[in-house]
Amino acid sequence: MQTELTRPGLLLGPDGRLAQIGWSRQPLLDCNLESARFFALRPFQPLRIKRWDYYAVFTPRTFFSATIADLGYAGNIFVYAMDLDSGGLHEEGLVVPFAKGVHLPRNSDEGDSHFENDKARLDFHVQPEVRFISVSWPSFHGGRGIKADLTLSCPPGYESMTIVIPIGKRRFYYNRKINCLPVSGTLQYGEIHEQLDPKTCIGSLDWGRGVWEYKSFWNWASSSGFLPDGRTVGLNLGCGFGDLSAAGENALILGNRIHKLGQVKFDYTSGDYMQPWKFTEDQGRLDLTFMPFKERLAQTNLGVIFSEVHQMFGRYSGRAVADDGEDIQIRDQIGFAEEHHARW
Repeated sequence: MQTELTRPGLLLGPDGRLAQIGWSRQPLLDCNLESARFFALRPFQPLRIKRWDYYAVFTPRTFFSATIADLGYAGNIFVYAMDLDSGGLHEEGLVVPFAKGVHLPRNSDEGDSHFENDKARLDFHVQPEVRFISVSWPSFHGGRGIKADLTLSCPPGYESMTIVIPIGKRRFYYNRKINCLPVSGTLQYGEIHEQLDPKTCIGSLDWGRGVWEYKSFWNWASSSGFLPDGRTVGLNLGCGFGDLSAAGENALILGNRIHKLGQVKFDYTSGDYMQPWKFTEDQGRLDLTFMPFKERLAQTNLGVIFSEVHQMFGRYSGRAVADDGEDIQIRDQIGFAEEHHARW
């Protein structure tokens, strides 16, 4: 059973516990992190709360991603770009002690995310029907530079995959994933200048807020694309963290409507990530093969703080079944799947 939330309210009650647990098609809960109660010494709580906005954009030529994150003890700012033809990938990041200068909004449906220093400027701005991404990093890739001014269309009727789940007794995860956002604007990477067409360019948002166990693990898979008839189709799949008994984040996103899936098995070889990955759902509504063509390995090792991400880029093929029984055939749709270990 999956519990769908339909009532607006606060994320956390007066005792610091989740007021509601489940999934929703829209972000219904106010993210009142100031009510968290997971440390006896409350002044230290902000050091354990994690917040991030992660945007990903696929064009016919390039994958581009930009993130502003506050991990409590540090800010994490990173941008990466990949040439989809050659597989050339470059990533740069900044670690900012105690997240100085990082601004992230309270909720996912309004406000601004911002970071700026002498190296880079990132601005994410939310308006009622659009999201704006502005990135300027002149020294990126040895002075090649990267600059983005993008508009992601997100009308109020778009549904998103939102979950609210407990992690242990006092910790929690509030997450919103929006797939299949048509993108327009410009992306300049060195001498390459792209004018993005929303008929061929598509993006997504991973918005997360919560408190994890110190040692964590998860899998995540995501894809956004177009069917031959012009409809958008997306996938969001995940497992490995928190109590998923009331709700998981697995969904088919068809024409910007959520088709909730049950438990999905990630069948892959850890340590040999270029082998095919298989995804199947416990009710038979999903049967996909993911064929990787590029690995992004992101590692941070600061002793007590450790992170290792194997993010694989590849193509999804197979079938998914919508709520009304429609059989959706997916053919060579680009996306990614990852394995993540962290001590944070």
